[in-house]
Amino acid sequence: MRVRLPDVPGTLGLIAATLGTIDADIRSVDVVQHDEEGMVVDDIVVDLPAGRLADALISAAQEVDGVYVDSIRPFSGTVDRRGQISLLAEVARHRRRPTESLQRLMDALPKTMSVQWSVILGADESTRRIAASSSAPEDDGRVLSETPVTAPRALTDRDTWVPESWTVLDSALAATPLRGTGYILIVGRPGGPDFLLSEIEHLGEVGEILGALLS
Repeated sequence: MRVRLPDVPGTLGLIAATLGTIDADIRSVDVVQHDEEGMVVDDIVVDLPAGRLADALISAAQEVDGVYVDSIRPFSGTVDRRGQISLLAEVARHRRRPTESLQRLMDALPKTMSVQWSVILGADESTRRIAASSSAPEDDGRVLSETPVTAPRALTDRDTWVPESWTVLDSALAATPLRGTGYILIVGRPGGPDFLLSEIEHLGEVGEILGALLS
């Protein structure tokens, strides 16, 4: 679940305590963003006992003053940013075999970011799907004549080239070019929340590093 909370020592501990009253177990916490209003946005992965409704998480967390649950969605595993180092090492080891390297990248990437799926598009002479994670939705098979993404950004309704299957369940989408290559990385989060500016910047940095490894 994505939570906005005051940037005050002890607040996260209070949230953990209130979640404990409904037997919810925090598995990981990812600090997504600090803002100028003294608030923090955290992505918290929680194990909830069988039979317990997800609404109970919202009620429990918001018992703490100043805490607001922005969104809640199913998620498997934990968000481990440290896993991105292993991911980059894996890409580097297989850089001479681009197809294998890109598929390994897609298999591992969602586990290191708070996204559900990822897709790589090749965008040299035309834009087409090259590799995807196992949970990625199918596309419509179109081949685009122009590169649709030239800088890290969120994808919106104005991106008419985006397949409808990618947008189901009110999915949030973001993309970045892998600098120095003909590849574009797309990530999706069914049910949201929308990607924050800090997440777009982070995605762009990942694209810069991956591009340097693959170019």
